Amino acid sequence: MLACVLALDQRQSACCAGIPFRIRTGTDQKGTSMTGQTPRFTTRLARDDADLLAAQRLRYDVFVRELGGDGDLVDHDAGLERDAFDPHFDHLLLLDESRTDDQVVGVYRLLRDDQAGHIGRFYSDAEYDLDPLLRSGRKLLELGRSCLHKDYRGGAGMMVLWQALADYVTQHDIDILFGTASFHGTDIDALAHPLSNLHHRHLVSEDLRVRSKEYQSLNVLPEDQVDRRRAVLETPALIKAYLRLGGAVGDGAFVDHQFNTTDVCLIMDTQRLNARQKGIYTKDAK
Repeated sequence: MLACVLALDQRQSACCAGIPFRIRTGTDQKGTSMTGQTPRFTTRLARDDADLLAAQRLRYDVFVRELGGDGDLVDHDAGLERDAFDPHFDHLLLLDESRTDDQVVGVYRLLRDDQAGHIGRFYSDAEYDLDPLLRSGRKLLELGRSCLHKDYRGGAGMMVLWQALADYVTQHDIDILFGTASFHGTDIDALAHPLSNLHHRHLVSEDLRVRSKEYQSLNVLPEDQVDRRRAVLETPALIKAYLRLGGAVGDGAFVDHQFNTTDVCLIMDTQRLNARQKGIYTKDAK
C-alpha cells in the first residue's frame, strides 16, 4: 500500500495548501481516551512542515512500528513514514488539544483530481488501472494513509475525522471517493473468506470497476463456501465502515510485499451512499 514508484523533486516544500476549511471541535463520546484524559478534538488541514511531520510520525507509529511496513523514503532514525507524494496531498488532521505532547492523533491523506493533474497521476495508479474512474468525467478524491493513534481507537475520534472529511467532500463537490485499503498479511489463501465475500457481495458497478495491475483474484472461494461470519470478523474495521456507507471494491487484490499487506481498491459514489449511514457521518460533531 505504501510503496511509491514515482520519483518527485524532494526539494519541494512540504507545506500543504492552505485552503479554507471548517474546524470541528468535539469531545470523545466515550468520555476519555486510553490515556485517561478527556479528549478535546479539533480537525483541520495541515498548514506547515511541523504539521506534516506530526502526521508522518503518527503514520510511522502505525504503519511501520505496528504493522511492519517499510518504504524507500521511510526515515527510521527520525521515525517518519513519508513518500514523494506527501507534498502534493492535503493532510487532514485530528488533534487532541488536551495532550501536552504530539496532539495529532489521526490523519487522512487527500488528493483531488485537479491536484493529481499537477503530478500526472494518482497514488493508487501504482496498483490499479484507474481508467474507469478517469473516464467517468466525475470529480474524484483519492483517500489514503488513514490511521488513528492506538489510544483513540474504538472511541469517537474516527467519527470526528470522518465528519471533517464529509465537510471537505461537500466543499469541493466531490462525486467519487476511492483509495486502497489493506488487509494485514500477504497470504491470499489465509484471507480467502473476507476477500471472497468482497467479490461476491461488494463488487463496484462495472462502469467504475478498476482492476489490479498485478492481479490476484478476490474470487478465492465459491459463494456457498464463504463463512460470512468469519469473513466479517476478518475484515478490517475501516473497510467494513466504507461498505456500510455503500462503498464497493474494484476487481482483484494487489499484494504489497514491501508493506506486508493485501490491498483492495475501495470506491464510493456519493450519489449511491447509504442515506442512513451518510447522515451519521455528516451531522455536526457534538
